[in-house]
Amino acid sequence: MTQRTQRVDELIRQEIGEIIARDISDPRIGFVTITDVETTQDLSHAKVWASFMGTSAERGVALAALGHAMPFIRRELGTRLRIRRVPELHLQADNTLARGTRVLQLINELGAGADPSSLPATEDTLPTPVPRLPHEGDAPGPTAEEAALTALPVHEGKGRPVGRRRPVANSSIQRRKPVTRRRTNRP
Repeated sequence: MTQRTQRVDELIRQEIGEIIARDISDPRIGFVTITDVETTQDLSHAKVWASFMGTSAERGVALAALGHAMPFIRRELGTRLRIRRVPELHLQADNTLARGTRVLQLINELGAGADPSSLPATEDTLPTPVPRLPHEGDAPGPTAEEAALTALPVHEGKGRPVGRRRPVANSSIQRRKPVTRRRTNRP
């Protein structure tokens, strides 16, 4: 991603947020946050990630309502932004905030001494990681100390891993020798 597309992404994200807050009065949308925008390099398409508050049914309704408002938002972007072509907007739900909240809730409950199996499941549950139990026929694995010692062989006395080159100082400033051309007097 280039700096230009990053600047355009951020500008589009801010403008879409303002358009939703000021110009769209659909009550089905509710509280929405535009979390990210990612445009293609030719600026013809843009993925817009939106986060919604509420239950999963309310989020689905709000996503559909905001999807219906995308042509209006694109037209408003055309009047507000000074770019040659306004990208076609593709709306996607961003569930990272809900998943993060759920993870924090699980951590707090486990920190309070709750049993992981007794925690209530919500409608948007995450897979709960459990340690793998050893089974019959499993090969014994190395301990953490053995794995750390065998990770990379080290040169004796030099303290750096084998196979890795020492960084060259000012490698980006190396100059090439100028090419001299001989002049010939050929007809």
